[in-house]
Amino acid sequence: MAIDIQWERGFAKRMRSFAQAHSPKPGEISVSIKIRVVSGCFHREHSPQAYQIIDQSLRRFPPEAGWKEHESGPEILTWVKTGVDLATKVICLVTAILIARSRGIEKGDNRTERLEVVVRRVDDGKTVREETILRLGHKEKIDQKLLEKKLNKAIKRLSKK
Repeated sequence: MAIDIQWERGFAKRMRSFAQAHSPKPGEISVSIKIRVVSGCFHREHSPQAYQIIDQSLRRFPPEAGWKEHESGPEILTWVKTGVDLATKVICLVTAILIARSRGIEKGDNRTERLEVVVRRVDDGKTVREETILRLGHKEKIDQKLLEKKLNKAIKRLSKK
């Protein structure tokens, strides 16, 4: 998949800013977990019911992680120690976002496009690497254990040089 150069530069800058604000420890890598729609929008103004639920989940979100809202969907920025699995709170937030989307639609949100969960990182501050680990519709059940397994496998693959 070709990545837009301007977007790639913006993403690398966002990840650098996150790194500067959170001072990684040796052996840690920063990753982005993006929950995005295949087409259309998944933003607060288009999915207000979902975002009410998401906002409740964010209150329990780890303060050392980052949260970015985009028109195409939310993004979580976090740190992972090389060889160690993703924090449970981050996995729970990803799960909560996916569930919130479904519940938001049940409560009246009219955007129903499929979602993708994408894991991304920047190698050496320059090259963006990403892996789409899951695609699902709003009526599909979310298996948190499967999601956790896929997230951790993708992070391990993307952390290799």
